Amino acid sequence: MNSNSTTLPDQKRVGMVSLGCPKALVDSERILTRLRADGYAMSPDYAGADVVLVNTCGFLDSAKEESLAAIGEAISENGRVIVTGCMGEEADAIRAAHPQVLAVTGAHQYEQVVEAVHEHAPPSQGPFVDLIPQPDIKLTPRHYSYLKISEGCNHSCAFCIIPQLRGKLASRRIDAVLREAEKLVAAGTKELLVISQDTSAYGVDTRHEERDWKGSPVRAHMTDLARELGKLRTADDRAPWVRLHYVYPYPHVDRVIPLMAEGLLTPYLDIPFQHASPRVLKLMKRPANEAKVLDRLKGWRDICPDIAVRSSFVVGFPGETEDDFKYLVDWLEEAQLDRVGAFRFEPVEGAAANDLPDPVPEEVKEERYARLMEVTERISAAKLTAKIGRTIPVIIDEVGEPDEDGDIGATGRSEADAPEIDGAVYLRNAPDTLLPGDIVDAVIEDADAHDLFGAIAR
Repeated sequence: MNSNSTTLPDQKRVGMVSLGCPKALVDSERILTRLRADGYAMSPDYAGADVVLVNTCGFLDSAKEESLAAIGEAISENGRVIVTGCMGEEADAIRAAHPQVLAVTGAHQYEQVVEAVHEHAPPSQGPFVDLIPQPDIKLTPRHYSYLKISEGCNHSCAFCIIPQLRGKLASRRIDAVLREAEKLVAAGTKELLVISQDTSAYGVDTRHEERDWKGSPVRAHMTDLARELGKLRTADDRAPWVRLHYVYPYPHVDRVIPLMAEGLLTPYLDIPFQHASPRVLKLMKRPANEAKVLDRLKGWRDICPDIAVRSSFVVGFPGETEDDFKYLVDWLEEAQLDRVGAFRFEPVEGAAANDLPDPVPEEVKEERYARLMEVTERISAAKLTAKIGRTIPVIIDEVGEPDEDGDIGATGRSEADAPEIDGAVYLRNAPDTLLPGDIVDAVIEDADAHDLFGAIAR
């Protein structure tokens, strides 16, 4: 060997445990992308990592318990742990449970996380780093990506501490968002999932400032964003699916429905209604316009019959009576939402709801939760059964191995199904050329309360 040759030192390796919502997952991707640019490699397991990052969730007490358990597991398996994320705001509680942690930082504090990694696992590459630009790290499959458009929230809902954890609304520049979306689609993304704490409020904090985008002014506003995202095209000249999440039903939401009817947006809205009883909504400090929403739902379906509306609801909020709960159930029967998630109320340290009188007993919460899920499952089953015989587009998430008869099964999602939270479409007799990310036409042959079953149209 030439005595003048230089041996590059081994790269330091970073492991990552990412908990919580898609917004936290985007934070994890950004942190890892920054670290790789600094010469770090990623470790898929504890054993190979020089340091492990745990991105925590601190929204509910149960989420905090999961975060503390994950920190404990990382300490047990590796020993060198840096904590970040929403629960990072409670550094004293984390250190009380796990005094061995090397550092604790809060939500989306990218610089502090990177500095902590540099301090406790200094990069070993020195000047001998790869000068070829690297793509951003993704923790989701190649064919779908989360597009975060803002941080924080201006609401003061009684059950929520997000503003304390992530601050007031801080919108990203519209040109930066569109540039990221364009880059993701060019890299193979077939489905963009637009996320924030309040997508409808995008740009309120910047007074919907305009930026130049491809020679034209575009506002930091949900409707402008949706229209521009609808102009993107994949490598095979198809419009990517664009799915809007966390959409509060402000009046201007009505203006994105025609974009869905035109095929520029995926006909799907994720709206956090939380309840329907005006009295409970007032206790929650949320707008109580449930009757008007029913009229708007009808109007949206008149414009775009295939629109799917998903939402989540809280049962057992302090002060919720049987009449309030019955009001919610009756409202759901009329609203006929496509996808519904429900949560039993859980106190969150620091939330105003903890001080409200008349807490609902746990057994009553459980009973109401079961009744709500029974109603929503029946509605979902009827809606899915109505799709039998139809041919619908399906994005493929996973392709199985051939069984003993050579039959290949595949799992995908319809336009009404967001990843991780909604249902699936299970396909039989898939061709061996099928790949994750392919969008195919599928004939629906059967359904249950949550999922569809069928085959690719020939």
